[in-house]
Formats: sequence, C-alpha cells, structure tokens
Amino acid sequence: MRTTVKLDVAEARAMVAAAVGRAHEIGVLETVCVVDEGGFPLVLERMDGARVTGPQISWNKAFTAATHKRSTHLFNTPPNGPALPGNEAFGIQWSFEGKFAVFVGGFPVVVNGEVVGGVGLSGGNGEQDTQCGVAALQALQALLQEQGAKVLTEADIKV
Repeated sequence: MRTTVKLDVAEARAMVAAAVGRAHEIGVLETVCVVDEGGFPLVLERMDGARVTGPQISWNKAFTAATHKRSTHLFNTPPNGPALPGNEAFGIQWSFEGKFAVFVGGFPVVVNGEVVGGVGLSGGNGEQDTQCGVAALQALQALLQEQGAKVLTEADIKV
C-alpha cells in the first residue's frame, strides 16, 4: 500500500483565486477549472463576462492535463507533438466524447512528482491562459512550501 497526496478544495480555491487575480492584472476574462487526479472538478469559476463556453473548455483542458499527465499544448508542439498529423496520437482529441483537449491552457498539478490534479483555463489567448495557469500552480507551491512539498510551476510539464 502507498500513501498518496490529494488536492483538497481549499487548495483548489486558492489556485483559482490566483489565476483570476492574474487575469484581472492582464485584463482578460477567464474561466478556471481545477480537477482532481481523475479529472473531476473540485472548483470551477467563470469570471463575470467570460464566455459561456469557458466552463466546458476549461474542464476539458484540466481533465486532459490531469489524466494524461502533461500540459495540453505539448500534444501539438512540433515536431513531435503526439497529436500532430502523422504522429501516434493524431485524432486523440476525439477521445472521451470530445473531452480530450490538445491545445494550450491545461496543466497537470504535480506535487512531489505525483500528478494530483489539473488546472484548465479558457478565455484568453494561449499566452494569457498560460500566465494564469502558472499563477495557479505558483499559488499552490506557496501554500505547500511550509510542508516541504515541491509543486511544478512551469508551463511545459510532462510526467
């Protein structure tokens, strides 16, 4: 038997708050979803005025990042992105009834080398979604720092 780390709702709320705070700073309306390791939502928030499609898109991105253990944009990063035409996972975005997202804005939440969830963002361009996602990961790192935990906080994550 092994002991596992679980992302809790308070931590997910802090991540969402940091992402929304960054969105306010850069002037973008985001929807942010934080999921557990199975891709199920812990917290989902759509900023006032954000697109109505944001909740589903952000959840899809968080689901993909958590369950496939990599940042979603890495699926389409040339030349070896697995979802690019001719590569082994081309068409994977049609998996899970279209829930699999292979574009920028989804990041796995990795604590001490273990994927414990994902964060997905929708509303900005790729750079804006990335800034807000990294802010969410940095907020979790700050929360867990006293416990000696290490959270990956870069945009390009593949476990």
